[in-house]
Amino acid sequence: MSNQSKETTSIIKELRNLLIWILLALIIRWQVVEPRWIPSGSMLPTLQIQDKILVDKLTYKFINKENLSELKDKIVVFRAPDQLVDVGYEADTALIKRVIGIPGDKIEIKEGNLYVNDTIQSKYSFDSDINYTMGPLVIPDENLWVMGDNRNNSLDSHIWGVLPFKKVIGKAILRYWPLVNFGPISSLEINNFY
Repeated sequence: MSNQSKETTSIIKELRNLLIWILLALIIRWQVVEPRWIPSGSMLPTLQIQDKILVDKLTYKFINKENLSELKDKIVVFRAPDQLVDVGYEADTALIKRVIGIPGDKIEIKEGNLYVNDTIQSKYSFDSDINYTMGPLVIPDENLWVMGDNRNNSLDSHIWGVLPFKKVIGKAILRYWPLVNFGPISSLEINNFY
């Protein structure tokens, strides 16, 4: 075999390997984990504007209507619900909020406090001093109630209603930018922020 033939064979092998790596990266990006950035202040103080996060798209695929409780208190990314599409949002717009209620939960906001199943919520400091009232209402099957952590400044379920579970893209798992705030999102879910 000539040197030119060996070089051509080597180049072909390298290109094949490169294509395999590109294909794997695309599969991971489309099916397993996806980078996103925070475009608004609706999740303050938990997530800051311009934070960059990773979204787990695989785990939620194993969640069904029988185990939606696994999403409660988690921060999820989802496609715009139909109510927002009807007023001009693009159908593929991604939003991020915290799951407050799952099917069967009774949600109410009164006297500045969030109630779930008639129990005042105090896990997070932002569950009080809410400047609107709402409910009570019961979450229907295969739907979620989502709210921004910036309760008074969030376009969330208290404005547009329940979120069909089928709209969920995945669960926020890691903040990777800025580096000084690098860490798992789950650690943010158990802290009081002020």
